[in-house]
Amino acid sequence: MPKVLALPWLTGVLLLLWSSGQPHAAAQELEPRAYSASPVGANFLVVGFGRSTGSVTFDPTIPITDVEAHLNTPTVGLGHTFGVWGRQALVTAGLPYVWGDVEGDVAEQRQSITRSGLADLRVRFSINLHGNPAQTPQEFAKTQRHGLLVGTSLTVQAPSGQYDPAKLINLGTNRWAFKPEVGLSYPWKKFYFDLYGGAIFFTQNSRFYPGESFRTQDPIATFQGHVSYTIRRQMWFAIDGTWYQGGAGYVNGGPPSTSQSNTRFGATLSFPVSKRQSMKVAYSAGATARTGTNFDTLSVAWQFTWFGLRP
Repeated sequence: MPKVLALPWLTGVLLLLWSSGQPHAAAQELEPRAYSASPVGANFLVVGFGRSTGSVTFDPTIPITDVEAHLNTPTVGLGHTFGVWGRQALVTAGLPYVWGDVEGDVAEQRQSITRSGLADLRVRFSINLHGNPAQTPQEFAKTQRHGLLVGTSLTVQAPSGQYDPAKLINLGTNRWAFKPEVGLSYPWKKFYFDLYGGAIFFTQNSRFYPGESFRTQDPIATFQGHVSYTIRRQMWFAIDGTWYQGGAGYVNGGPPSTSQSNTRFGATLSFPVSKRQSMKVAYSAGATARTGTNFDTLSVAWQFTWFGLRP
C-alpha cells in the first residue's frame, strides 16, 4: 500500500487546545513507512475516521482534575507524489472535523461540555534524500529496493480550526505550528525498520483565554520507531512507538507549566481492497503521561489511488 494512507491526520488523535497548554497532536502520531518508496505521478484520496477516549492530566497549578474525553474525528485528505531534483517527493493535505464531549472537576464541581466543528488544517511536504530516486510507475515496478532510505519532511498546521477566546476548550489552536523531521528506513527481507526524529515549533497565540492574554510554548522533541512485516503484496502489519518531551507553556510571560514526557505504543494493519483501493486500521494507547492527553485511539482509513489528472 502506498505510504500516504498513513497520513498524519488519520491517527484519530484530538487537535484540541487546553488552557493549560497541552501538547500538539503531532507529537502523538504513529506513522509506519512514512518515508517508503513510491512512484511519481500518484494521487491519493483518503477518508478516515478515528475514535479517541481517555484522560487528560493538567499541570498541577491548574484547578482542573479527573478529566475524561470521548472524541470522534472524521478526516478527508489528498496527496500527490512528484519529482524534485531527481528525488521522489510527496505533498499531502488534510482537514479534520471533531465532535465529542469532555468532562472534569473544576473547583471540585463536575462539569461537562460538548464541542463540534473543524479542527486545524495540516499540510506536509516530504522528500527522499537517499535511496529512492524519482521513478515513473513503469520504472518503479522493475526496481528492486534495498538498503537505507533517508528522508526529511516539514509539517505545517494552520490556525483554521474553530476557536473562540472566550471558551476554555477549543478545537482550533489559533496559532501556527511547524514540525521539521528526519526519517531513516531500512527494508530487510519482509521486514521494514523506521526511525524518525523531529521537533514541533509554535507561534504565539495572541488571543488566549479569556481573550486578552497571550500564550507561548516551548518546542516539543519527538521520536518514533516502527517495525513492520510484509504479509503479502501490499499487505503489512506494524508495531509502533513514540516518545515526546517538552512543550512547557507560558501565559503573559509568566512561569512555565509542566513540560511533557510521554510515550505511546500501537499497532497498524494495512491491506488492499482492490487494485486502486486499500484500507488501514490502527490502534494506539498511552504508556506513560506526565501531563497532557492519554488517549486510546482506534482509527480506520480508506484510500483510493490513481495516476494522471483524473481518476
